[in-house]
Amino acid sequence: MRVKARAAHRWRERALAARRVCLAGVLSALCIGHLASATSVSAETLRQALASAYSANPRLDAERARLRATDEEVPRALSGYRPRITGSADGGLSRAETKPDSASAGEARPWGYSLTVSQSIFNGFRTGNAVGEAEAQVRAGREQLREVESQVLLDAATAFADVVRDGEVLRFREANVAALSRVLQATEARQTAREVTRTDVAQARSRLARALAQQDLASGNLKASRATYTRAVGHPPAGLVAPSPPKKQLPRALEEALAIADRESPGVVGALYREAADRHGVARIRGELMPEVRLEANYGTRHGQLGGIDEQQAASVTGRLSMPLYEGGETHARVRQAKHRHVARLQEIEQARQEAQASVTQAWARYQATRGQLRANRMAAEAARLALEGVREEERGGQRTVLDILNAEQEHLDAQVQVVSARRDLVVAAYTLLAQMGRLTATEMELADPAYDAEANYLAVRNRWFGLDITRADGRRENMNVAVDADPNWSLDD
Repeated sequence: MRVKARAAHRWRERALAARRVCLAGVLSALCIGHLASATSVSAETLRQALASAYSANPRLDAERARLRATDEEVPRALSGYRPRITGSADGGLSRAETKPDSASAGEARPWGYSLTVSQSIFNGFRTGNAVGEAEAQVRAGREQLREVESQVLLDAATAFADVVRDGEVLRFREANVAALSRVLQATEARQTAREVTRTDVAQARSRLARALAQQDLASGNLKASRATYTRAVGHPPAGLVAPSPPKKQLPRALEEALAIADRESPGVVGALYREAADRHGVARIRGELMPEVRLEANYGTRHGQLGGIDEQQAASVTGRLSMPLYEGGETHARVRQAKHRHVARLQEIEQARQEAQASVTQAWARYQATRGQLRANRMAAEAARLALEGVREEERGGQRTVLDILNAEQEHLDAQVQVVSARRDLVVAAYTLLAQMGRLTATEMELADPAYDAEANYLAVRNRWFGLDITRADGRRENMNVAVDADPNWSLDD
């Protein structure tokens, strides 16, 4: 009996301690919520979190850098229209002996220099097709950037909704622990008065122990969600405002969503540009079988030569025509290879369209399902709340048992958790639908002003003839030996 009394005493102490902790947590949460409502600066909306992810995500910055590198393919291709200028110089020491002696014998220190200019006149349209291929690759790279941007924003929206959901679930778990602690305390008091049995007390203790375990699990889930949020958004969460679906950007019907995806999905549009690039690639390789016409100009001067020649100058202008006759079949094989790649690109367009249609349809179905699920869960939560109040009143009148109260508490808790989970699923489903349509971008969501302008860098480097430095929009040069600050406004100056 003493052992049982000590065990019961320990259980009462743990229950009271848990109740005090939960009450303190509830009070602190209420205080924090009051301060957050009084000071709007401390609260963060989903829109603000998305804007932060857009401006500071390293994955997005890396993809922008890759696109800027792809932009350089265009000036590389355009260089085929421009002349090639080569200069050379030499100097040395020479000695010659002849028998009999002549003016060409003796010792000299010859030196000289030369300049060669070569301009392509016709090269089988290779340069034009190379430019078209490079420009298509740039536009395909922009679609890849849009796809990464969409994924970054979707990850941020999901992390935001997860933190809000897990925070509310933790508050529900804490409130449940507090309620079960009160039930256990009242049940133990009634056992002392011989109104209930030890079975009722054991059931209350079991439910409280399980509630404590679920509270610990909810706390761990919240910590994990906060870590994911920090990675996705760029800073720890603080005072998050419960999000809602972006109804302004959402389509009204599935047909509208499918039509938008067919026009704007990064996968579909990127596949179209990749097909165009390979089509130009076939023509570029075929141009190697055509004749090439070049114009060359040379100028050179020599000094200090043997034979009494103090200075010698020479200049020439030459037109050169070359025609490949047979190269072992290598070029023909490359043309056939490029044609097969182009056929594969054509099939990839259809594959991308089918994938976009399927993804949008699935996202739309999930969004509609979560809307209905949220409405049903809210009705269930309200019914569970009313049932819990009724069971409590009936238990006071002796018409219900302790187990009935415990079951009603659990049903009410489960209904509340299902509501916040469905609310989170609805937000994530809405942003997933926008991502599959190709509308989850900073421009469409109006997150940044100005947004990153990929066209600005392309126009800045397209006709650049020379220069090795890369500069930012403010004119400052970047030191490539150190980490570069994330900046959505990069460009290369002319």
